[in-house]
Amino acid sequence: MQNNEVGFDSTKMKRKNSEDEVEVEEEEEKRENQQWSVERVFEDQEVPLWRNQLTIRAFVVSFVLSILFSFIVMKLNLTTGIIPSLNVSAGLLGFFFLKIWTTFLGKFGPLSQPFTRQENTVIQTCVVASSGIAFSGGFGSYLFGMSETIAKQSAEDSDYHKNPSLSWMIGFLFVVSFLGLFSVVPLRKVMIIDFKLTYPSGTATAHLINSFHTPAGAKLAKKQVKTLGKFFSFSFLWGFFQWFYTAGDDCGFAYFPTFGLKAYQNKFYFDFSATYVGVGMICPHIVNISVLLGGILSWGLMWPLIDTRKGHWYSAALESTNIHGLQGYKVFIAIAIILGDGLYNFFKVLSRTLAALFFQLRSRGASSGLPVVDHPSPKSLKLSYDDERRTRLFIKDQIPTWFAIAGYVTIAAISTATLPHIFHQLKWYYILVIYIFAPTLAFCNAYGCGLTDWSLASTYGKLAIFTIGAWAGASHGGVLAGLAACGVMMNIVSTASDLTQDFKTGYLTLSSPRSMFVSQVIGTAMGCIISPCVFWLFYKAFDDLGHPGSEYPSPNAVIYRNMAILGVQGFSALPKNCLLLCYVFFGLAIAINLIKDSSGKKWSRFIPLPMAMAIPFYLGPYFAIDMAMGSLILFVWQKIDRRKADNFGPAVASGLICGDGIWTLPSSILALAGIKPPICMKFLSRGSNSRVDKFLESLG
Repeated sequence: MQNNEVGFDSTKMKRKNSEDEVEVEEEEEKRENQQWSVERVFEDQEVPLWRNQLTIRAFVVSFVLSILFSFIVMKLNLTTGIIPSLNVSAGLLGFFFLKIWTTFLGKFGPLSQPFTRQENTVIQTCVVASSGIAFSGGFGSYLFGMSETIAKQSAEDSDYHKNPSLSWMIGFLFVVSFLGLFSVVPLRKVMIIDFKLTYPSGTATAHLINSFHTPAGAKLAKKQVKTLGKFFSFSFLWGFFQWFYTAGDDCGFAYFPTFGLKAYQNKFYFDFSATYVGVGMICPHIVNISVLLGGILSWGLMWPLIDTRKGHWYSAALESTNIHGLQGYKVFIAIAIILGDGLYNFFKVLSRTLAALFFQLRSRGASSGLPVVDHPSPKSLKLSYDDERRTRLFIKDQIPTWFAIAGYVTIAAISTATLPHIFHQLKWYYILVIYIFAPTLAFCNAYGCGLTDWSLASTYGKLAIFTIGAWAGASHGGVLAGLAACGVMMNIVSTASDLTQDFKTGYLTLSSPRSMFVSQVIGTAMGCIISPCVFWLFYKAFDDLGHPGSEYPSPNAVIYRNMAILGVQGFSALPKNCLLLCYVFFGLAIAINLIKDSSGKKWSRFIPLPMAMAIPFYLGPYFAIDMAMGSLILFVWQKIDRRKADNFGPAVASGLICGDGIWTLPSSILALAGIKPPICMKFLSRGSNSRVDKFLESLG
């Protein structure tokens, strides 16, 4: 009996000890969660009302930064079309400018409103929305592809063209750029809270802004801004210095034959572009390697080999820029790779979207997780302090569904009535069909972007090119109709994914959905005016804009126009054996993607990206060497000091891009004023130099 009692007491004691251990573990876990809780850091700060998040000073700073970033995006658009994410730069510079503003005013008395992370989020949202129009507006693709300059380089008669004009460009953007915003507003809660989509870029931006507004983060941000300022100044002054040596064609450091004259003829040289060194530091290493591999494959192997077939595959009398000659292979093989990669990713993201939706709707009552996201354990199904606070405030400021639907219908009606007057080839019923399907496609793009961080706006635009172009037909201006339809579709799906991503950023920074929506609308309106004006400055300042081999060749404009021709006329415009090569590279793009997706994470990161490989096929690998140099600098820096490279690498890259990008403004003004550089620095072979010397002696 006694033994039993002892045994019972011993068991009770063990059970009590076990319960105490569980309580201690739970208490430690609770303390750890509190320690790592972002919102507990800010719990003493009152969250401003949504109207107070939208300040005049925020929009003044946004306007200034929008001009800067529009120049950067426009320059990238008109050179290679590779545009890195500038969200980090926008958040960092927004923090810097308003911090200076508030610090300066604080010296004269107490501030009526402190600078909050919500206000920082509003600036970032507004700037990215505005500069995003410089991309989705098609100034380096479909819109400029309508011009006579690009039409003359294409495979068809240039009768169907529409030259840029400031009035119709601004009008066009205003009637097509806002529909995407209204199309996804009713689904914001489903996307962010119910489906818990990750939106990696939006999440990363939110974490960055949250860190800026902590004492340690603010200290690091000041150092980052100081670094950005140094490299901004260096990049700007380097662009100014180079300008003095560009008095004629092919003059200046940008034409330095780094690897010899033979390599230079095949576009292999380092052109001393601070912009693309910076882009290389921001882009993942695999992107830079893919671009370089594409340049080696095309300009190092394929084009020299096809050039030996001159007179057999195409007429030897054709100019190098004629689309029926070697130029046709460059353009259409690049198109084949882009279409292969785009269609593969389109169906991949669509299938993942449909599978995730099916799973979500099937298990809606059990869990709100996605099959592509790690499911929480039963213990963690309860909302954390951060999630509970964020969800409460996100739901608090509702945007009425009727408002979104009424806005979409109203703008769609105005757009359907207006667009046929801008583009006579684009009939009202084409536009109506696009607007019927657009909300579904906008949802798919926003959802897919949340899963993969990959916006397929350009792919949806290409689908519109082929469908509307083929529907209109060659005799009814199908090329222009297809390009205009591309613009309508791209603007809808692009702004939809951008807004949803900003909702995610706002959710994580306790910014109201209403302030996010209003700042996105204001930023879009800014972009509809700023971007056409910036493009108009380029268009008027540089007479050779859009010409192959010029400073701003706008390669995507040629590619988009030829896609439209392909959709309308079929394959009749292709030179001999070009179609066969297009099939091969179309299949190769799909095969590479399949191999990449079927390989494990360990090996897939070494497999190149077909889309990135396609870019230098038309343009040449010179910018790929710049990007590879930027990638190499970052790689070595990470090996030496990983933490410092991660903290300051984006600031250095942003400084290089911003400085060189803003130099474009004074250089354009100098060109418009007729002020030319004083020196032409040109590089000649020894034989050419001797002939020039003899010619000059004969003149003397």
